[in-house]
Order: sequence, then structure tokens, then C-alpha cells
Amino acid sequence: MQDTPKILFEDNHLLVAVKPAGVLSQSDMTGSPDMLMLLKAYLVEKYNKPGEAYLGLLHRLDRPVRGVMVFAKTSKCASRISEQIRSRTVKKKYRAIVYGAFDEEKGEIRSYLLKNSKTNLVDVFDTKEKAPKDAKECFLEYEVIGQGRIAGVPVSLLSVDLHTGRSHQIRAQLSSIGHPIVGDRKYGKGPNRFSGDILLESYHLEVDHPVSHERMVFELPLSEEEPWNQFAKE
Repeated sequence: MQDTPKILFEDNHLLVAVKPAGVLSQSDMTGSPDMLMLLKAYLVEKYNKPGEAYLGLLHRLDRPVRGVMVFAKTSKCASRISEQIRSRTVKKKYRAIVYGAFDEEKGEIRSYLLKNSKTNLVDVFDTKEKAPKDAKECFLEYEVIGQGRIAGVPVSLLSVDLHTGRSHQIRAQLSSIGHPIVGDRKYGKGPNRFSGDILLESYHLEVDHPVSHERMVFELPLSEEEPWNQFAKE
């Protein structure tokens, strides 16, 4: 049995936890461990609950991505936070190590994305005129916060501010500008010299508490594991 994910916060309304890389957000046909299953088991054991504990999934992270996730412990909480997500008051930031160097420290990507059901990949279109009518406009901002090398190849550490939350958005958009994320097997077009997990993580999450309305901020420190640790500030 997979270990219980790290819990960052818990009260009667919310549970905030860290999804490890390789763990599903929710179950699929593979039967592999997923966050909902693991956290429900944790609640049943901790509170000696009969039957299955309620836990509402509010958002997802791709299986290979590590990061902060918030779950609802009541249906009322689920409804209120879902509304925050729809109104884009929930704020999420990601870290990514990508191939290549940037000329500018900050930038943005605006493009149109459409999920291809046959390939399970997202197609990226630069303009609305080039995009199919079903494509959705997507927008992110990035900041270069470090430069390094992996297997002798130049890489950059980015902080990504996601303004729209489409499937595979960060992975597809960064690849579309020639900076694929290191370790990305779906969208990576860089040198095939890295065999580890995709170097993408959701490290920052802000949400208003559904009852107290207090602004809550959760942030993961930079990993001490390679190759993340080369960007640690001395």
C-alpha cells in the first residue's frame, strides 16, 4: 500500500496534501494508487469512520506531476471552492525545468489549445484564425528564476503563473515556443538525455477558506533532489 501523501493542512472543511509524482489524482482503469483513495483511507483510519469517508476532488494534476492539491471534506465546501476555481480566485503557480535559455527574464504565452482525442495530445495554435472553432484560448506567464545544465545541455528553471487551467496547458505551450519541459515524454522535443520524472511541479496554491474566508497560502520549497538542487540559493 502506498504511503499516505504528506498533509499540509486539515480542518473540518478542507484537506490540503502533496501529490507525489507518479500517483494519479483519481482512479482510472489501471487500478494504480490515486490521491482520493489514499486520502479517504487516511480519513477512515484517523477518525475511525464506518464505511467510506467523503472527499471531494476539486482539481487535478497530471500523473507525472508533483504538487499541492486541495480537497473538500464536505459537499458545501466542495461547492464553494469549485465556484472559486470557476471565478479564477484560486491561484496556482508551477515550477518547471525546461530545455534552453531565454533572452528575457519574463514572458507570456497566449495561444489556442484543442485536445486531440485520438492521440490524447493537445494541439497548439498561435492565433484564433488558425485554430478550430472548438479550441480554447489559453494564457500563462513565466519568469526565469535560474539557469543550469543537465547532462551538459543548458536548461532554465521557470516559475509559471497559470491564468487558465486547460489539460496539458503548461507542457504544450512551453513546447510550442521551443522550450519543452525536461522529462516530458508527451511533448518533449529536446535532447533525450533525462530518464527521470517530468520536471514540473505545482508548488504554490492560494485559496479562500470556504467558511472563514481567510486567504490561505501553501508553498512547497525547492526540492533538494537532483537536478532541482542545482538551483538552490546559497
